[in-house]
Amino acid sequence: MTENKHRPIRIGAVSYLNSKPLVYHLGQLAENAELSLDYPSLLADQLAAGELDVALIPSIEIIRNPECELISDACVASCGPVLSVRLYSRVHPGKIKTLALDVGSRTSATLVRIFLSEKYGVHPELHPLPFGKPIEESDCDAMLMIGDRAMHLPEESFEVIWDLGEEWYNWTGLPFVFAAWAARRGVELGNLPERLSEARDQGVANLHEIAITEAPKLDISPQLAENYLRNNLHFHLGSAERNGLRLFQDLATYLPAGGADVVQRYCISTR
Repeated sequence: MTENKHRPIRIGAVSYLNSKPLVYHLGQLAENAELSLDYPSLLADQLAAGELDVALIPSIEIIRNPECELISDACVASCGPVLSVRLYSRVHPGKIKTLALDVGSRTSATLVRIFLSEKYGVHPELHPLPFGKPIEESDCDAMLMIGDRAMHLPEESFEVIWDLGEEWYNWTGLPFVFAAWAARRGVELGNLPERLSEARDQGVANLHEIAITEAPKLDISPQLAENYLRNNLHFHLGSAERNGLRLFQDLATYLPAGGADVVQRYCISTR
C-alpha cells in the first residue's frame, strides 16, 4: 500500500560539497517536494524513522536496510582519489589499536574497518570523532575524517594518510559508491526518480558555478572546489558502480564483531 501522495515528498540530501551537483535546482524540478540538508548518517536515521521519504544516504545503509530501495542512477562515487574521505594514522596501519570515526558517515567507517581487517588483520577499538572536533584533539592511533572538513589538511604530521577512494580503487579496480538516493518502500514517488537524474545532469553541467558559490563557505579556493567535483567525483550509478557496491556488501558482511551493524550502533550512541 502506498503512502499519501497528496502531501509533499520529504527529501533529505547531504550538506557536503560533494552532493551539491545532485540537488542543483532540485527544488524547482521537483515541485511537490520538501528538501532538507543534513549529515549522511543522520539522514539514514530520519529515513528509517519515517521522517523522510527519500534521502541521499550512505551506501552501507541501502545495503543493510531491506526497507530501503535504490531509486535513481544519481549517486556520489569515486574512481580513484576522492579527497574528502581520509584516514590519518600516527602509527603503521598494522599497529592501529584505537580508531576515531567521524560520526557523519557509516559507509566510510565500514570501509576503513574492511581495509584494516583484510589487509592487516587489525580490529581496533572504536572511538567517536564528533562533528566540529579537530583530529588534533583525539589521542587515538588513527582518525577517519569525511566530507568538507577532510579537505583541509591538518598541521600534524602522520605516519600514514590514506585516501579511501584511492585505496579501494587500487585494491579492487572498481569505483566506490559513497552515497545514493534511496526511498522507503511504499512511498509514491511519481516522476521523482527522473527529476533526480535531471537535477544531477544540470548540476554536472554547472560545476563551475557550484564551485564559485560553495568554495567561500568552506574556506577553499574555487579552483580546488571545481577540481574536486570534476576530477575526484562522479555522479552516475552504472554497472561498474553496482559491481563495487556488491563487493562492498560482501566484504562488510564478513567483518568481525557484527560488520556494518556495529558501526551503526556506534554512530547512534555517540552523536
